[in-house]
Order: sequence, then structure tokens, then C-alpha cells
Amino acid sequence: MESKTQNKLKRTITTIFMVPTLQIPRGSLEENGFINGFIRDEIRDMEYKDCVFLLFRPSQLDKFREFLDREYERTKQVIDDYDYPNGFVIVVYKLDNNYYHDFKLVRQGKYSKTSPTFQKLFPKVVKIINERGLHRDEISLQYRVFNRTDDLVKFWEDKFDLVFESTQELWYGFQEENETLTEEKLNSYL
Repeated sequence: MESKTQNKLKRTITTIFMVPTLQIPRGSLEENGFINGFIRDEIRDMEYKDCVFLLFRPSQLDKFREFLDREYERTKQVIDDYDYPNGFVIVVYKLDNNYYHDFKLVRQGKYSKTSPTFQKLFPKVVKIINERGLHRDEISLQYRVFNRTDDLVKFWEDKFDLVFESTQELWYGFQEENETLTEEKLNSYL
């Protein structure tokens, strides 16, 4: 069951284009209270280079601890975890250096320029489950953005009443302040 916060939550670009590259087992994020991913945590003094900060608010701490233990066993990319008041937990993952150039392109908002190898880390099709529990397959957002699909071009052209050029990207630009965890953002998830 999703909380009201998750229903109105705006996913960061970090969550959409970086977190999936961590290859965290399917469903593990949502069932453990994942909220969003960030490239920086302004609240804590510690600096980590080429990392992402995953913010969780688990409802079942024992289950979350099992997930975290499995993650430490599954990958060397988990480099730290720490708590904040009100049940928030941050898990810090090191990004895969093999995709350094691709992450740089994501930060530049050049999604369609990322490598085919990077793009293959994202599913082409995802299952969407509605409120009645029925599911359907749909082309993933990442695939649409990487490949500039006609339906996404049409969506943005209709929304902004303009014609996109073939060189324009179809997703928001990366703004570091939107991708940084702050005290204010943390409190907004209460």
C-alpha cells in the first residue's frame, strides 16, 4: 500500500536514470519503503564521490535489515548506511565506473546520447498495476526517453504546443539542487 507521500512524489532524475543501474532485485525498493534517490546528502558532512543516496522510510525494520544485509552480500557497491530521525534511512551506493561517461551524459541532460550498453540496464517493458490489482505491460519511461519514441514526442508537443526538433531531449534537465537531499526535503516526506 502506497503512502500519500509516494502517490504525489516527484521522482528525481537520480531515481529514474541512476538507481536502476544498481540492479537491486525487483520489488525490493518499494517493499522496503524506498522514497527517492539523490546524488548528494546536504544534511550530512560526509562526502562520497560518484555515489547515490537512497532514502528509505521502512515500515518493518526487521524486514529492512534483512534487505540491507542481502544488499551488502550481493554487491560491493553499498558503501554506507545511516539513520535520520523519524524512521528515515539512507543507503549509499557507489555508481558503476563502467558507466561513468553515461552518468555524465545524464547529468548533462543528454539521455539519448547514453551508450547502448547503459540503456540495456533498463527494461524496455514494465508491468503497471492499477488500483484493482490488474496489470498491463507498458513501454518504460527510460526506453521512451533514450529512444525519443513518437508517443513521448507527441506528448510533449501537445503539452507545450510546439514542435520538437530531432536533436531535443525528451526529459527534464538535471539540476543538482533537485537531486540533493536537504533537511527541507526530508521533512516533506513526513
